[in-house]
Amino acid sequence: MKQHSFFESVCSYVDQAAKYTQYPAGLIEQIKQCNSVYQFNFPVKVKDKGYQVVTGYRVQHSHHRLPVKGGIRYSENVNEDEVKALAALMSYKCALVNVPFGGAKGGVRINAREYSDETLEAITRRYTAELIKKNFISPALDVPAPDYGTGAREMAWIADTYSTFRPDEINSIGCVTGKPLSLHGIKGRTEATGRGVFFGLREAVSVAEDMQKLGLTPGLDGKKVIVQGLGNVGYHAAKYLQEGGAIIIGIAEYNGGILDTTGLDVEEVFQHMQIHGSVMNFKNAKNIENSIELLEYECDILVPAALEEQITSENAPRIQAKIIGEAANGPITSDAEQILLEKGIMIIPDIYLNAGGVTVSYFEWLKNLSHVAFGRMDKRYEELNNNNIIRAVEETTGRQLSKASLDRLVIGPSEKDIVNSGLEETMVTAYYGIREIMLREETTNLRIACFVNALSKIAVAYMDRGIFP
Repeated sequence: MKQHSFFESVCSYVDQAAKYTQYPAGLIEQIKQCNSVYQFNFPVKVKDKGYQVVTGYRVQHSHHRLPVKGGIRYSENVNEDEVKALAALMSYKCALVNVPFGGAKGGVRINAREYSDETLEAITRRYTAELIKKNFISPALDVPAPDYGTGAREMAWIADTYSTFRPDEINSIGCVTGKPLSLHGIKGRTEATGRGVFFGLREAVSVAEDMQKLGLTPGLDGKKVIVQGLGNVGYHAAKYLQEGGAIIIGIAEYNGGILDTTGLDVEEVFQHMQIHGSVMNFKNAKNIENSIELLEYECDILVPAALEEQITSENAPRIQAKIIGEAANGPITSDAEQILLEKGIMIIPDIYLNAGGVTVSYFEWLKNLSHVAFGRMDKRYEELNNNNIIRAVEETTGRQLSKASLDRLVIGPSEKDIVNSGLEETMVTAYYGIREIMLREETTNLRIACFVNALSKIAVAYMDRGIFP
């Protein structure tokens, strides 16, 4: 029996989307394939364990735009098929939300929990050196970012290693995004993917016509939500959904889950997990030993924010959610998706919903190339201009605003304000563009509409270059 291929599943969506376009078959084939696949091995010395051979990957899917962009994950399950699939998804994701990058992805086949910080730093720096050797990292060619198992710390090590090899490159700090603020990262990047998930779900549930078909009222207020994964994405998505009026009733982690139909305090659960290493045994919540079962409990919105292939043909028939928001990459297998769609479940696809991370990474890259923080040049000017307008209104009306009201209206935007505004604009505009395609082309679901949207933009980029006249 042939093993399921994640990359082939992604390609199958492109094939389905291509039926709604008139592009040449050869162009569609070029778009589907990965342009460059780099696999390499290197040794690492582990204290008390001797030398180990570590396998690394970097895949560049599409060069229709440069640089290519995509995260680096540390996981013992990393393999070529997975990295190729995730790189392809990045191409379509960037095109979908009008971020001018091609797609890429990287991975190191390790379980990060088994290594000391010192060894992880050695692995990260050696991985970076291997990428530098083959020009698989640079601000102009290939810009990595955090993914599962990595974060700002690893990005700092990568940036420092690259700068050491290329000390005369003025834009070297732009070789990677998701960096700490001390190394010219950007405010709002850490929570960007989760915030983008919130914006996407908020827009989806605001359309009364679509909610009526699901038997739901418009808006997030009172919607019961189950979140799988309380890592960076899941935590921030749950936090913002709760602040937006949703009720988080279930949280699943790799080592157990909890359920409380009256609602969980996301911040308290997160702090509990930091202390105890698990969400289990939280206050009055019910423990779910096999956390994957939590996905099958009744709720309005299910948010898989962990790894791929969490909903399969085996458990899909038991899923009771009315909406599934794919915060993770590829959490639903293609055969499971058919089952869910036949049940009338609305799926908000990953290539749209988790695009917040790459969107804000784009902003960070722009900041690094311009060498100036957003808001630095015009914040005070905006405050002065706003103050002059308010003073003019006060003089005209003969009424004065209170100091508290004046402070709220006058203040100029900070870098974080600008980043969040740009992210919200990106997610809102993209959602209605996708929905319009779905209705116009009668694609029957949002995922195929996403691929039609992305495929068309990539195809046009190739044709405008003269590659496919």
